[in-house]
Amino acid sequence: MIENNHRENTKRIAKNTLMLYVRMLFSMLVSLYTSRVVLQALGVEDYGINNVVGGLVTMFSLISNSLSASVSRFLTFELGRGDMERLKETFSTSLLIHLVLAGIVFILAESVGVWFLNTQMTIPAGRLYAANWVFQASILSFMFGLSSVPYNASITSHERMSAFAYIGMLDVVLRLLIVLFIAYAPFRFDRLIVYSLLTVGVGMALQCIYLWYCRKNFEECRFRLHFNKKCWKEMGAFAGWNFIGCTAGLFSGQGVNILLNLFWGPVVNAARGIALSVNAAVTGFAGNFMAAVNPQIIKSYAADDRGYTFSLVERGSRFSFYIMLILALPILFETEFVLTIWLKHFPEHTVNFVRLVLVLSLCDIVSNTLIALQNSTGRIRNYQLAVGGMLMMNFPLSYLCLKVGLSPETVFIIAVVVSICCLLLRLLFLRRMAGLSMSGFLKNVCLNLIKVTALAIAIPLAVSALVNLHGWGHFLLMVFVCLVCSSASVYFLGCSRNERHFIRQHIVAVKNKFLVR
Repeated sequence: MIENNHRENTKRIAKNTLMLYVRMLFSMLVSLYTSRVVLQALGVEDYGINNVVGGLVTMFSLISNSLSASVSRFLTFELGRGDMERLKETFSTSLLIHLVLAGIVFILAESVGVWFLNTQMTIPAGRLYAANWVFQASILSFMFGLSSVPYNASITSHERMSAFAYIGMLDVVLRLLIVLFIAYAPFRFDRLIVYSLLTVGVGMALQCIYLWYCRKNFEECRFRLHFNKKCWKEMGAFAGWNFIGCTAGLFSGQGVNILLNLFWGPVVNAARGIALSVNAAVTGFAGNFMAAVNPQIIKSYAADDRGYTFSLVERGSRFSFYIMLILALPILFETEFVLTIWLKHFPEHTVNFVRLVLVLSLCDIVSNTLIALQNSTGRIRNYQLAVGGMLMMNFPLSYLCLKVGLSPETVFIIAVVVSICCLLLRLLFLRRMAGLSMSGFLKNVCLNLIKVTALAIAIPLAVSALVNLHGWGHFLLMVFVCLVCSSASVYFLGCSRNERHFIRQHIVAVKNKFLVR
């Protein structure tokens, strides 16, 4: 019986991942086009302003992020236990907390945020007015999104990834229409202001669709005004300690982005924004896989099925890394050519930023299932103090390096080192709190990934050095070699016999499905 459940869960993960991949492939193709058009329509300076000012609102989202993690964890946990009444209480409590926090965030953003934007940031004087419009639009978008967090968490907890897939494709189409309007409208207007307002409008409309979907399909998504002291205490404690990790993530991401603005100006922010766009297109595939795996980790932990939980954690880490490696390797070798055919012209530092951000994501992605397992335990105080404290070191170390005149690439190198240290800390805590074998994870996951990566890059390195081709010929050859070598390395060295059998089965199933049609 248990074995059958595990097989069904594996099939569910594969199905959910496939749905999200369809959406992601569509999104990636469109976003590659829209990013180029937006950069050309706004210009490098306005693109950088939009990246850093729009991201400034993230400064006020730490409370939201900590509660989002707690909402997803508690909803998924109660689903795993099958306690519907407690599930309803959890949803209503989380929604009430988010509505209250929306008001608090509004006050903070309109006071501290407006002051920082207008007095501390490096914004050209002629564009400060537009920057304030971007900031106000971002505040509105964030507040609306904040109140929608419990609904999105419910979709994830119920593993209704088809909803994310279809609504996500609608999101991409609407944003494509915005970009086309901004770029080709026959009349004159401030493109940065109009772009930010239209983007906010689309975001609010999509959140309304998510809300409608949840109320229609999930029984617990009905707000009931009541106060459950125990529920408030549990969620508050979890979110409070998770606040430390969110703060650390904030400073290592948007905080460092602001440092780059202060020391190097909006052009470097534009380079970082382009690098993050490329990274988002690549990591989205692995992220979709994790979105399908993480609920199963929490549910199996809630059901006290430790062996299956640890198996999911290890396999999730390995396969998310494999997916990203296969997609990232051609870009790492051909970064400059890809940026040239995509954007034609791009700011200085962009090539190095893209490569470093991809390497950082490869390091970070190994920890994703570990974070899900840690959240499943509900015991995160000491974990967040240690891991959050380590992650927080990104900000002061980056400040010191920029202060003494080192290049902006240094901040990403620091982030890679910190990411590896955080991985080791997570393993130490999970060995004690959940019983996960640290030596087993290092052997079965980390050592495996090192061997797979080394084999995957060996032949492409040799081909790149020895073959005397240029332009499209060199690019197409390197893409082919990278895909073949990385896929072969993953399949023969990275997968167990059972995993290879599972892959072959699904390839045959998909092939037969298309042949029948």
